[in-house]
Amino acid sequence: MESILNVLAYDPEQPMIFSSGIFLWLFLGFTFIYMLLQKKMTARLVFVTLFSYFFYYKSSGIYFFLLAVVTVSDWLIGGQIGKILDRNPEDKGRARWLIALSVIIDLSLLAYFKYTNFFLGSISEIIGNNFQPLDIFLPVGISFFTFQSLSYTIDIYRREIRPLPSLLDYAFFVSFFPQLVAGPIVKARDFVPQIRKPLQITRRMFGMGVYLIVIGLFKKAVISDYISINFVERVFDQPDMFSGLEVLLGIYGYALQIYCDFSGYSDMAIGIALLLGFRFPMNFNAPYKSVSVTDFWRRWHISLSTWLRQYLYISLGGNRKGKLRMYLNLITTMLLGGLWHGASWNFILWGALHGVALACHKFFSQEVLHHDRHYYSAGWRRIVAIVITFHFVCLCWIFFRCSDMETAFTMLNQVATNFHPELLWQVISGYPWVFGLMAFGFISHYLPDSWQQRIVARLSKTNVIVCALLITAVIYIVIQVKSSDIQPFIYFQF
Repeated sequence: MESILNVLAYDPEQPMIFSSGIFLWLFLGFTFIYMLLQKKMTARLVFVTLFSYFFYYKSSGIYFFLLAVVTVSDWLIGGQIGKILDRNPEDKGRARWLIALSVIIDLSLLAYFKYTNFFLGSISEIIGNNFQPLDIFLPVGISFFTFQSLSYTIDIYRREIRPLPSLLDYAFFVSFFPQLVAGPIVKARDFVPQIRKPLQITRRMFGMGVYLIVIGLFKKAVISDYISINFVERVFDQPDMFSGLEVLLGIYGYALQIYCDFSGYSDMAIGIALLLGFRFPMNFNAPYKSVSVTDFWRRWHISLSTWLRQYLYISLGGNRKGKLRMYLNLITTMLLGGLWHGASWNFILWGALHGVALACHKFFSQEVLHHDRHYYSAGWRRIVAIVITFHFVCLCWIFFRCSDMETAFTMLNQVATNFHPELLWQVISGYPWVFGLMAFGFISHYLPDSWQQRIVARLSKTNVIVCALLITAVIYIVIQVKSSDIQPFIYFQF
């Protein structure tokens, strides 16, 4: 009994994630009870909500109470906004004050836990004081569920959804465990209409769900973890010990690592949701196929870029207040998007680089070349555009990954002054599995979308036993290549 309680208790050294053994076993039991409650709507919502809170407890311990605070406050505020606008749709003044209250509560929690040390440290550095960081624990996923909850009150204010009459329904929406700790950020208008629908899992949903779980687990636990531990981390930790060629390959490796890590989690989240009868929007769409920075942000972390555009960029004025203001709004949005990723100047620089690039691309494509927003280059121009965009994104990943500017500029200096291309075969032969997985990852990334559709169609026609054997085979591969410690998802820190 004691050993079972120890397994179920929060362990800061072993947080529960989708690729951990304890989650896979618990999910089997969860699925069994979930299907027993298939026709008992309220009981099923209560069960899933309780499991979601337990899942968050296993990720962040006692800080699950923050999730409850955000849930209760925004449900109450959303209900009041709805009542005010129902009585008088023109009475936006009082409703605006309530929206401000929702923003203050949610962002105050986010600011305290995520940015207190950053701002106090920056102020201390300016005035010349010696600052000792406060012992503040960053709860996993706080950036995700605060943004998701904010979308609810804002959508009610914009009259795009009605307030939920039941706190249970809202708690289910905010805490739904597949996307709770690392997204995708599901907007209320997309998810709320699904909550009280009868449970229906089509063969297509089942096939897509199994495919996404399998591919996501492979991306995260095989490709991302292996190349990270065995090559990428070594290069970024001591770039001056490697040639410029190795540093460049390490940067390419990190580009693949962060994509496989984050998109792998999103794939598993979307796949698990499909197996439970819920649809999430796509969060990644082959971002390294992008022909421009604008195209990259239509493909990378789509739920965040959509949230920033709909709730921040448009609120700042979007493109409605002149072209200069539009470019400033773009840069400001990406600066804040960079700060969302972490309390550090390197993330702000990363966001600024992307913001300036977005503004420059918009100016050049619309004002110089007079292309419309749906224009895509073709032929050799498309290939060149993809190569240039990929390398710009990789340049930005350097500042995203490095903990300080000195390391980032050391890497750039190694690539520029100490390249040594003649070492290519020696480096590849020294890390055969690393570069084999990197080659597999990039090649599969550029495969046509039709290949995925064929695989999903095949899985949709197979029975449960075949799908279970497929998942078991991937788990076996994961066990063979994984390190002794669980490698947390990169975006857990955001």
